[in-house]
Amino acid sequence: MLTKIIRITDKVLTFFENWTLFLTVMVGLISLFANVVLRYGFNYSLAWSEELIREIIMYTTFIGCSAAIKNRNMITIDALPQVVSSLKTPLLFFSHAATLVFSVLITVLGVQMAIQQSATHQETIILRIPLEILYMMLPLMGVMMFLRTLQIGYEDVQTIFFDRRDGS
Repeated sequence: MLTKIIRITDKVLTFFENWTLFLTVMVGLISLFANVVLRYGFNYSLAWSEELIREIIMYTTFIGCSAAIKNRNMITIDALPQVVSSLKTPLLFFSHAATLVFSVLITVLGVQMAIQQSATHQETIILRIPLEILYMMLPLMGVMMFLRTLQIGYEDVQTIFFDRRDGS
């Protein structure tokens, strides 16, 4: 049952990550390309293009954190587990726990920041995007990181504790 829930969650998150990252990067590339052509070909610049690119970079960075966790591409320092191999498993689970704590903190603090921005009704300068929408990327990232960390933590538990026993 738990495996099925994790598999469905993985499919939903993967679909969301892949398509939103694809669409935002394509919109960014098209607007950036148009801006370059207009700037150098017609001596005219789109002011909104640069702001859009900045927002897209933030979005892809935050949502990319979830994809990085899924693909196990997070930055790690593995010198200690290489020297003392018995610490590999405890440090792996410590890393998962630290990521879970971080994702909860970023979710809670992101919601608080979005609420503060909502109260002030601030917008971006050119595109007039409400800042609470941009700040809601933080809790979205936190929830996705939390779910992905639970997913890979479950996979690690299955691999470390149950696959070894099956091979014995």
